[in-house]
Amino acid sequence: MSTDLFSLDGRTAVVTGGTSGIGRMIADGLVDAGVRTYVASRKADACARVAAELSERGTGIGIVADLSTEAGCVALAAEIAEREESIHLLVNNAGATWGAPLEEYPDHAFDKLWAINVKGPFHLTRALLPQLRAAATEEDPGRVVNIGSVDGIRVPVTENYAYSAAKAAVHMLTRHLAATLVRDHITVNAVAPGPFDSRMMAFLLDDPDGRQAVAGSVPMGRVGQPSDVAGTVIFLASKAGAYLTGAVIPVDGGVSTV
Repeated sequence: MSTDLFSLDGRTAVVTGGTSGIGRMIADGLVDAGVRTYVASRKADACARVAAELSERGTGIGIVADLSTEAGCVALAAEIAEREESIHLLVNNAGATWGAPLEEYPDHAFDKLWAINVKGPFHLTRALLPQLRAAATEEDPGRVVNIGSVDGIRVPVTENYAYSAAKAAVHMLTRHLAATLVRDHITVNAVAPGPFDSRMMAFLLDDPDGRQAVAGSVPMGRVGQPSDVAGTVIFLASKAGAYLTGAVIPVDGGVSTV
């Protein structure tokens, strides 16, 4: 068996929402694995700061992008195309959440979350197909990894109706794109994280009692660590994951099993 089963050295990746939370965890892992990594975010200062931090250990490039619109996705793809003839990995991580009681849940929350959580990955994947196809071979496919959520697998304990519905849609979109793009030697998989330290979870995890309660609800008894989600993406992007497509992988410490 090859000794480079999990090697990503010399590859190029794009990680949306890569300046914080799970996206930053993934970007850190990819750079440490030798991947030339583009991180996209709406905030220019965050892009510059994170790119500089990543470049202390490898190659990190920041690009400002608004992925809540088709035009923003197309603009990011055009910027990438000017710099790279091919990319090996696209991680569609950028997203948003919204929580409110049922009687108060606003209609526009569905529009906002559908735009960035579902349409964003669709538009950006489509816009970057030329670069993904250029890197893809039968033995070493191009890779797309969509970041879903355990909340798209089981009913959440919080009232985040639009978020859970959108993440369930991401999972189905993943399977649909996988069925279409397999003929182009591009795999499409999803990672469905449970609780990790991120802005979306800060309202619970920044409070010691809240963190203890969340950890106690996880069968494995802890909140996810950066290596948990970064390692899963590295697997999917490496030779080890070359024969996997259309999968939704819960990285949740067992939350989805109870």
